[in-house]
Amino acid sequence: MKSSGRRVSQQKIAADLGVSQALVSLVLNGKRENISRESYERIWNYALKLGYRPKGMQASGNHLATQNVGFILRAGLRLHTQSNFFSHVQHGLHEGLLAHGYHSVFLGSEDDLGVRALQQKLREHHLFGLAILGQVQEKFLKAIKSAQENIVAISVSYPGLCHSVMPNENQALRQLVEHLLGLGHREFAWLGGDKGLHYNIRRRAALLDAMEPHGIKPQPKFMVDIDAGDRLAGWRSAETMIERMGKKSFPTAWVCANGLMARGAVNCLTQKGWRVPEQISVVAVDATRVCVEEHPQITGAHADPEKIGGKAAELLLKKTRETDESLADVIMPTQLTVRETSGPARPV
Repeated sequence: MKSSGRRVSQQKIAADLGVSQALVSLVLNGKRENISRESYERIWNYALKLGYRPKGMQASGNHLATQNVGFILRAGLRLHTQSNFFSHVQHGLHEGLLAHGYHSVFLGSEDDLGVRALQQKLREHHLFGLAILGQVQEKFLKAIKSAQENIVAISVSYPGLCHSVMPNENQALRQLVEHLLGLGHREFAWLGGDKGLHYNIRRRAALLDAMEPHGIKPQPKFMVDIDAGDRLAGWRSAETMIERMGKKSFPTAWVCANGLMARGAVNCLTQKGWRVPEQISVVAVDATRVCVEEHPQITGAHADPEKIGGKAAELLLKKTRETDESLADVIMPTQLTVRETSGPARPV
């Protein structure tokens, strides 16, 4: 009969296996340095067989997992320069985990984590799960999956590899286009950023799909995609757009890939003498605080990023309640919020 939790001592494990208590202590605290794999697994397996449960850890299959969930940012992001969207997601993830007694632990960004070092870190810390915020290389995901199977990807999908949570971007773009059409706009522009990432490609395509039933197709010169996706990128893309516009003919509705770019575009337009929304309406695929933190407040459509984080936590914690290995690809509904940067189209 298995002993219950704390009554199984390290001294007993050491005595039964004929090893030192110091070695048992090192192993049960996740230390691997200078310890053979055979000894490491022998001690863990025997400890689990007896029902050993160190404080703050719980059983998960044939291993012990701490009540910590790691999270990784996509390449190019850091905590101090994190995108507005993922800061909201991170908060929702943290709150969702905390409600069930779990905690989030930052492991780093894809481009500053060596795969082997990360694999070792995942094995040593016995994390319960892992959240990946943003698009990473598939080979990177497969490599870390060998050390941690309980993974959820946020804002990108890897079918068959892990859970995912994404906003319904097609819905968001339809909401924005229908709103602008209802205001009388017929000339559209696209300001895209992070042009190598899937989210920008998806949103650009969704914009074109949303306009097609209405017989509207933007001029190619008014479809701008640049490398970055922050406020400065929004400013630069707006400058490019202004240079391409004629004095009498220009797109009166600008759709931005995210709120940071929209804020940069609005600032650029205002400084250069354009009136928002009297001359140009600017909207964003976004639902973060950047839309409301200053005037004019930005019209946007997107899923609530904190709810996205909460749903990611739910999928990770599902492993505590179910034993099946099914993977979920969750699409979160979006909502249009009309604010100060969109208004009726004016004759040009």
